[in-house]
Amino acid sequence: MSFIAEQDRAQLKAWAAKAESFYDAGELQKLESWLKKLKEQEHTYVAIAGFKALHIAGDEIDKHIVGAYHFGRSIEWKIHLYFAENPVMELPFSNGEMSFLIKLPERMRPGSHWTTTKFALQILVPMLVLAILSFTIYFHIITPLQKLKRATTEFSRGNFSVRVAEHLGRRNDELADLAKTFDKMAIRIGELINAQRQLIGDLSHELRTPLTRLDITVSHFELENAEVYLKRINRESKHIRKLVEDSLTLAWLDNEKPILQQESVDLVDLLDVLLDDARYEFPEHNIIFTSEDSALVYNTCHRALAPAIENIIRNALRYTPIGKTVSVTLINESNYFLISVCDQGPGIPSQYLEKVFEPFFRVDQARIAEGDSFGLGLALAKRHLESVRASVKLQNNAKLGLTAVIMIPIY
Repeated sequence: MSFIAEQDRAQLKAWAAKAESFYDAGELQKLESWLKKLKEQEHTYVAIAGFKALHIAGDEIDKHIVGAYHFGRSIEWKIHLYFAENPVMELPFSNGEMSFLIKLPERMRPGSHWTTTKFALQILVPMLVLAILSFTIYFHIITPLQKLKRATTEFSRGNFSVRVAEHLGRRNDELADLAKTFDKMAIRIGELINAQRQLIGDLSHELRTPLTRLDITVSHFELENAEVYLKRINRESKHIRKLVEDSLTLAWLDNEKPILQQESVDLVDLLDVLLDDARYEFPEHNIIFTSEDSALVYNTCHRALAPAIENIIRNALRYTPIGKTVSVTLINESNYFLISVCDQGPGIPSQYLEKVFEPFFRVDQARIAEGDSFGLGLALAKRHLESVRASVKLQNNAKLGLTAVIMIPIY
């Protein structure tokens, strides 16, 4: 597109040959007249030029170095189309001392499609690249956002199992982080809602029995036996109050998952107080306590530790037959204190060792003890321990009974 057309090159060569013929014949007047006519015809600049190198000083002029002086461009070269003005073309005479010079006529300018090409290069191609880039970026950003929108819609409709991150492949950017955060939120909220639904369902079921007994007592209330009925009403009201209080505490611990780190507690002193209360409440049981002289833990809370450990000890005493022994052992192991509460009760089937920590779960009705028939004791104990970064697990003894192992970090 930048080369002069073949027919135009031939025309330029013909003009140069004609000018050379006038010059060689010495017909300078005809040459001048012809050049003037050609100039008017093509509306351009036309001239004949030559030069001589004048030696001033130093070495003689080397003809290989100074052989000719170029006044313009060769007709074999490309034309720079991005220049507005046409270049001067040079066609040397055969003697090499003269050249035919003509500013390229406009009709011979190559690049008839240059305007279209320039428009394409400056407008169309950048717009196409921008469109492709925009579409790629749009697809890269909008696709995960659409998936997140659909997941949010599904979640709002009650589908708590919906997840987003697994659909984004191996992306590692802010949108992937957003998807992971959404999944964590969905898991957490789903667990909370399901737990609340379960808690409400279990609580309504547990409340039905004492409320029924209370209704029966009220409906059969007689003045002559008022004292008996009032005791029964008082007992059932306390039963309901404790059930509601324990359920609210459990719901708060499950929802908030607090980390209570407020003070230092000596586990030996704490266990001494709890076991003294246990001996008073269960005088018919043997309680053995083995520990070190001191067991100080830091950044904890006795208001969480005390009810948790007490629940586990009372649970062991309830299911240990009268006259049998419950042993409590406190040892220091690395960065933890281990409290083992071992009873001589019937134990728990291995498949239920984890489920007993779920609210309102009971292995069987035979294990319902008087005063704690809710199935909340171990659930509350576990939640209280988790609030001070501690944990508890159950394991059946080799021969008889159950051992609860409480692990409490020192710091």
